[in-house]
Amino acid sequence: MSDNSPLNENLYQTTRQAWEAIWDNADVAQEVATMSYARSQRTLRQYTAFLNKDDLILEAGSGLSAALVALRAQGYRVIGVDYALNALRASRRYDPTLLLGAADVHALPFAEGTFGAYLSFGVLEHFPHGMQPALQEAWRVLKRGGVLVLTIPYPNWIWQLAQWRRRRAGKERIDEDFYESTYTREQLVTACQSAGFEVLKTYTTSHEFTFWGVHRVFQAQGYYRTSWLANVLGAITRVIAPWQFNFMTLVIARKP
Repeated sequence: MSDNSPLNENLYQTTRQAWEAIWDNADVAQEVATMSYARSQRTLRQYTAFLNKDDLILEAGSGLSAALVALRAQGYRVIGVDYALNALRASRRYDPTLLLGAADVHALPFAEGTFGAYLSFGVLEHFPHGMQPALQEAWRVLKRGGVLVLTIPYPNWIWQLAQWRRRRAGKERIDEDFYESTYTREQLVTACQSAGFEVLKTYTTSHEFTFWGVHRVFQAQGYYRTSWLANVLGAITRVIAPWQFNFMTLVIARKP
């Protein structure tokens, strides 16, 4: 369900402006390096199993193009779009040969049935009006049999505790001008099915990173690197409590 109220429209615009500020201070090389981290490689292997190298693939909300760079290195044909122009410019400075364009994921400048796969990594949780309009646009630009690859933050128990503490302090979000939500597995499956997709797989991912923001003991030196302790706890929770400590849910769906 979506809500296009004036309040949500204002929050949508302030969130967009926040992303411009975030990307102003970001480093493309650092972002690209995160794709070599163990947690990223595990996720990469999970979804590339569903991609076809003969297809044209769209990453919608490509940011600093880290996934784009990693996929192209593996031989995939990928186009990236984003509404943050500074992220696109930074990506192009890093690699002028990247195929990039400025576009909003709610109104993509592509014909119906253009792509064999649509990738969205941590994007649709930032829309206060909900993910349904973007999913419907994803459906439109995918060809029949095309694959949707979607990652969205999960309300694990650490997130729930942080949310409870914020509400006790009278706050709904860390930053009132920046929107970010979480979705349960059931909510994600329902949203994808409502847009017409057939859900093939749901995976839990990045359990070690669930601990990263809890305390610096879980942080290693470097850009968003997790410590050995976080890595050990991540490996354990992946087995004994996969959903309770899930950081991002990976959904694989298909357009029938």
